[in-house]
Amino acid sequence: MPEGDTIARAAAALDRALAGRVVTAFATGLAPLARIDDDTPIAGRTIERAESRGKHLLLRLSGGLTLRTHMRMRGSWHLYRHGERWQRSPRAARIRIDTADWVAVAFDVPVAEFVRDADLARHRPLTMLGPDLGDPAFDRSEALARLAGGGPRPIGEAILDQRVIAGLGNVLRAETLFLAGVHPESPAGALGAELLARVVDTAAGLIQANARPAAGMTRNTTRRTAPGEALWVYQRTGQPCRRCGAAIRSAVPGVDARRIYWCPACQPAPAAE
Repeated sequence: MPEGDTIARAAAALDRALAGRVVTAFATGLAPLARIDDDTPIAGRTIERAESRGKHLLLRLSGGLTLRTHMRMRGSWHLYRHGERWQRSPRAARIRIDTADWVAVAFDVPVAEFVRDADLARHRPLTMLGPDLGDPAFDRSEALARLAGGGPRPIGEAILDQRVIAGLGNVLRAETLFLAGVHPESPAGALGAELLARVVDTAAGLIQANARPAAGMTRNTTRRTAPGEALWVYQRTGQPCRRCGAAIRSAVPGVDARRIYWCPACQPAPAAE
């Protein structure tokens, strides 16, 4: 499940392999990208850098053009040497970018578009984002203010809203709230400055730690190395809490919401009004 840490790690890998390289071939099955390629060919441009913003990956090209992709639930970027066997079916490839040494392939990417660099500063999918917790220099004060302004909105819902803070997905949401000792149904606006700071700092720490290349491909929040012990509560319904032994609970709040996990002892429910 691509979250801010996954996207940051993918952007860093693409940047190391492709930055400064000339595109020798570009192919796509996505009509919006193909149309722009016809008008202003991508082949021949230089890849300037790759970077992440929340769950968005930006590939900056010479000539003032940026490729923005969003993975949603299933998309992924892969890097291959020429002639190397792909790990996914070519039928799932949506974008292919060749350089002299590497082939970058985006599989099952549902959102992709070219944006002129002059339009990036006002491009709504990016400007609507809250502070990016994957950025070590993110605006912590702004993140805290946005969460504090949530009023009665449950904190588990608020921190998943990319307009409030960017980067968290369902896995790191559950792990963040467990480590912060906060129940997902606690009203965001009633947590107080200390608890909100704990939530934000915990979330940022998890994203940034798991975004590092040394973190590997398996997300880890427990710092345990034994198989099956990488996470505290996510997808562990009914299993004993790794801290206190209480049975982990889960629920699907609201309509079309994603399942949330918590420990009823380590994350006590908010007092009823």
